[in-house]
Amino acid sequence: MRSLPDPETAGSLDELVERLRLLKMWAGNPSYVTITERVNAAWTGAGRPAGELAGKTTVVDVFRPGRRRLNTDLVMSVVQALNPDPGYAERWRLALQAADGRARAAGLVRVQDSLPPDLAEFTGRDAELDRLREVLDGGTAAVEGMAGVGKTQLALHAAHLLHHERRFDRVLVVNLRGFHPDPAQPPADPAAVLDGFLRVLGMPGPRIPAALHDRTAAFRRLLDGVRALIVLDNAADTGQVRPLLPDRPGCTVLITSRRRLTGLPGGRVTVGAFTPAEARDFLTRSAPDAAPGDDPDAAGRIAERCGRLPLALGLVSGHLRTRPAWTLTDHADRLDEHHRTGHLDSGVALALDLSYRDLAPDLQRLLRLLSLHPGQELGAHTAAALAGLDVAATRTALRRLSTDHLVLEDSVDRFTFHDLLRAYAAARSRDEDRPADRRAALTRLFDHYLAALMTAAELLFPTDAGPVPHAGEVPAMDDPKSALNWLDAERANLLAVAAYTADHGWPEHTLRMSRALYQFLNGAHNGDAVTLHEHAYRAARNQGDLAGQGHALADLAEAAQRLGRYADAAAHLRQACELFRQAGDTGGECRSLNLLGSIMERSGDFTAGEPHHRHALELARRADDLRGQARALGYLGDLHRLLGRHEPARESYHEAMALFARVGLRVGEGAALVSLGHVDVKAGRHDRAVAYFEQAIAVFRDIGNRLGEADALDGLGTVETRRGHPGRATAYHRQALDMFRESGERQLTVWALNGLGEAAQAAGRHATALDHHTEAEEIAGEIGIREQQARAHTGLGRAHQHLGDQLAAARHLRHALALYAGLPEATEVRALLDALDAGDPRSDSFGIPPSIDGSP
Repeated sequence: MRSLPDPETAGSLDELVERLRLLKMWAGNPSYVTITERVNAAWTGAGRPAGELAGKTTVVDVFRPGRRRLNTDLVMSVVQALNPDPGYAERWRLALQAADGRARAAGLVRVQDSLPPDLAEFTGRDAELDRLREVLDGGTAAVEGMAGVGKTQLALHAAHLLHHERRFDRVLVVNLRGFHPDPAQPPADPAAVLDGFLRVLGMPGPRIPAALHDRTAAFRRLLDGVRALIVLDNAADTGQVRPLLPDRPGCTVLITSRRRLTGLPGGRVTVGAFTPAEARDFLTRSAPDAAPGDDPDAAGRIAERCGRLPLALGLVSGHLRTRPAWTLTDHADRLDEHHRTGHLDSGVALALDLSYRDLAPDLQRLLRLLSLHPGQELGAHTAAALAGLDVAATRTALRRLSTDHLVLEDSVDRFTFHDLLRAYAAARSRDEDRPADRRAALTRLFDHYLAALMTAAELLFPTDAGPVPHAGEVPAMDDPKSALNWLDAERANLLAVAAYTADHGWPEHTLRMSRALYQFLNGAHNGDAVTLHEHAYRAARNQGDLAGQGHALADLAEAAQRLGRYADAAAHLRQACELFRQAGDTGGECRSLNLLGSIMERSGDFTAGEPHHRHALELARRADDLRGQARALGYLGDLHRLLGRHEPARESYHEAMALFARVGLRVGEGAALVSLGHVDVKAGRHDRAVAYFEQAIAVFRDIGNRLGEADALDGLGTVETRRGHPGRATAYHRQALDMFRESGERQLTVWALNGLGEAAQAAGRHATALDHHTEAEEIAGEIGIREQQARAHTGLGRAHQHLGDQLAAARHLRHALALYAGLPEATEVRALLDALDAGDPRSDSFGIPPSIDGSP
């Protein structure tokens, strides 16, 4: 009989899937139908509703390799269906937990759109550079060699030379983290790298496809006709690199790795240690004022003691410059002495130790503390927080460490470690810093990130993450654009910090970061949102915080529904409701009920959504929670408006607006005014709609809420299209769109794009309408806005009809009809389809569903 597979020996998700396939064989190779039946029988017995049971295809998927994530709940149920032993299931649970953690960490990666600075004292490597030029005629070259041999600097130097000669249109650089010393920093996931590349190349987040092969295809499409220079540094293996290759003429790719990368296009250049002459030349150029002393071959002795490795020689050259009175002979004698008396075997280890000992105590301390940072890179402000110093002094210290080659400045004010240097500094910190001091440094760092994050959030979105902690200097952010730039630059670090704080004793930081990042990630970075809120849920669960678990699950549900995972979202919200009930948190329960109703509506089940909103309203009234009542009424108003119930919608919004006024929540008043405006737009009462939108603009401008103001401006654009003024409409929609994009808002962006499409259609610019509606449909489909997706398909149908493509017009209108099922617009779209089939020219209208222009 086959032995029972051990899940804990799996080093990756693919290996874990292979263990699952072996377990299926061990259990007698039952069919997938049988496994599905067993899983569903167990779930039904546990009280899970029929709508959340597994399908055969879903079960088959967990046995397929190449997955970025596994559904832990489903995998555990499959394991128990194949082997019911509780002890064995626990081993799977631990293995899944470890694999999931690695997968999340692999998704944290930052790409750059410019080359890091070239090394001023770059020396030699003439033969390797000649070989690179020869190999790069084919477009791709891999630079291979051992750690510390200078692969990255060679590749970057070659990249600078090429860019100077050829002037590429785009530059993309990423550290693939193939051989990071910290197990918490596994090799970067190619899908996450492509996400970064696509964003740099201008693709909006919601339009980025989920599957790896689709991202690769999109990446290659965007590089059609583009001369791009791509540097893939520190690759783990061929499998990590292959999806990142552009496969387009005019694109040049430089790869570095410690492994031989066989099977890739292009050629390979193997890099070894410096030749003796190159090593001596490097030292001479790095420290031109150093006298040789008594030994004319002192430079040669230094080079040999360092193994002629560029990393070690760079470190030694740093302290050659700091001791101008010492000769090269003095330095060579010191290296010989340390080698005789110490236990350091490699040239790199010896050079590291000497470089470290040569630092002033404050620089030694800074170097040690920098290694504690859980992310991949850091700036002067975060380094200052770790060290408890002011930013100006820290920046000076970082530049000194960079001069000594102990940290790398990869862009302006951003610093990284070579992985060997990070490991060395971390070991030094464990030996020399008290645990209490390390914890204090990390607390300062986490306080700093939370303070900076909340500063950014306040400029972009309202947040309930609590008071801003006192955390020294945070980066200057004085407008939404600077806040968004900071969030984009620090996103990977923020997620790394959230993961670390959840598991190492700072759960409150994780929870508050989750609340503060909620709006920024929602819609634009849905995968990151899932990861962050799962960290928050784990942190809250570990400390027994029922309400914290509930809020994390509610946030997780919103991210899941934007990914189209409605069943997952509903399950999260039902669990959140129960947690809030246990915690006695009526406000949280109301929020979860409203979200649950909204998700039902998003998935087209309007009758199931309404009772949840009414239950939330009843709970809020019992608790005399005026704000909760107002929000529930707002959700009810939205449902009424969606279903064409104009009077009930107006009543709900007016009541909500009065309650928001009583509690002093002016942003709620403004939102209710915008909603009333949209009701009157649908009812054809244009003058009254304009009055509501203008009142809303006044409220939002008074409180400085640019998102609300943009929403109202977008409403004015819709009115102007219906009034027959497409030029004015376009101006309003364009202004709103710019403000939405400035703040990173994606959901409302869809409304503005559809509005622009309808205005263009009304003006007879049908090709332009096609472009706007196409973008709106892609984003709406990605983040799950069914109504706006239908609106986009309706606009696409009209645009194609005017452009003479009747088949495409009918296809889009049928799609719109399916999405509008249960809504009033379905009747009008059906009429459009009938008219199109009959060849009736009256079906072209002016680019909007007739229901919007109907009479009151």
